[in-house]
Amino acid sequence: MNLADGKIDGGKKFDFGRTSDDYAKYRDIYPNEFYEKLAAGGIGIKGQKILDLGTGTGVLPRNMQKFGAKWTGIDISENQIEQAKRLASSEGSDIDFLCSAAEELDIPDGSFDAVTACQCFWYFDTKTLIPKLDKLLKPHGMLAVLEMAWLPYDDALAGECEELILKHNPKWTGRGYTRKEVYINDDVLEKFDIIKREGFDVNVPFTRESWHGRLRACRGTAASMSECELSAWEKDNKTLLEEKAPENFCILHHAAMCLLRKKQ
Repeated sequence: MNLADGKIDGGKKFDFGRTSDDYAKYRDIYPNEFYEKLAAGGIGIKGQKILDLGTGTGVLPRNMQKFGAKWTGIDISENQIEQAKRLASSEGSDIDFLCSAAEELDIPDGSFDAVTACQCFWYFDTKTLIPKLDKLLKPHGMLAVLEMAWLPYDDALAGECEELILKHNPKWTGRGYTRKEVYINDDVLEKFDIIKREGFDVNVPFTRESWHGRLRACRGTAASMSECELSAWEKDNKTLLEEKAPENFCILHHAAMCLLRKKQ
């Protein structure tokens, strides 16, 4: 499903379903510390029912299942949900996956103890979504907004690869990430109180192949480029990696999370 938002990439259409194969193979990169901090914050633990928005290929619920919660993941892309189901089945994970826009989700009130949104919250219409989340959460229910991105100004290779994406897709607005708190707008704060913010750096290991695949599974490349644009970028990026990167290396990322609780 092609999506467009005038505030994102100048309104250029994108569809993560076009890169679901790469997403499934190369975007499961969050460190154990990421999941442990979430569980330590009281989200994903035994006895809870959790809803994961924008679940993609189910990376968050598949990795958090070990902490004991029952997860449901939703995503607007049918291809992403099919990959999530396939991966969960191959891992023996008991997770429910639904294809739906978050704003259109039809779930009974009070169904969940917590809602998570990892690397996706900026895509949602919060004026519509937040009242819905307020209703489907139980009293004292929690919301976790999570992010993790490479640091192009601190990691030279990440910076060069980012500039190459911009060369082939100048409208991409996902570039230039710096360490920052997760942004929470006023729509959210009408219904939720912030209880904890946290951020930390992490070196994520890659090979040339897996880093190229991670970049392909990016909104700025395979999710939005034409076949001709993508082919040209791939050729240039593979050349860059052959010239600048060893076979095994790490890319510096920053992870950030904001935990909120439903107002009483």
